[in-house]
Amino acid sequence: MRSTKIVTSFIRDNEKLLILKRSDKVKSMKGLWAGVSGIIENNEEPLTRAKIEIFEEVGITEDEITLIKAAEEMRINSPQYKNHEWEIFPFLFESNNPTIKLNWENSDFQWIDIEELENYETVPSLQKVLFNLL
Repeated sequence: MRSTKIVTSFIRDNEKLLILKRSDKVKSMKGLWAGVSGIIENNEEPLTRAKIEIFEEVGITEDEITLIKAAEEMRINSPQYKNHEWEIFPFLFESNNPTIKLNWENSDFQWIDIEELENYETVPSLQKVLFNLL
């Protein structure tokens, strides 16, 4: 079975959680809601990749975020890909009133209450990833 290592970061601001809607320009999971995510390249540290993705996807710099929690790596199968497993490295960050500047990977964003996540069509197991951080 093939495996891809991915970081998924959630950013919290005053008890609200940032979620992003994946654009139709990305390779996978188009139109689904997600955290800030990206593929871990080579042997880089997951936390380093998480901070890079946050800056690239939403324009928040490292000095504007504080790491609250890093959860254990999770393995998730996606119904979209047969014989493929995602190794997810989850992170929760806090930021105070950040300005969101989306890049091409996402078409929309929302600040939601955590319990509202179930009302969105998300990438596989997003709630499970989030709950491992809470």
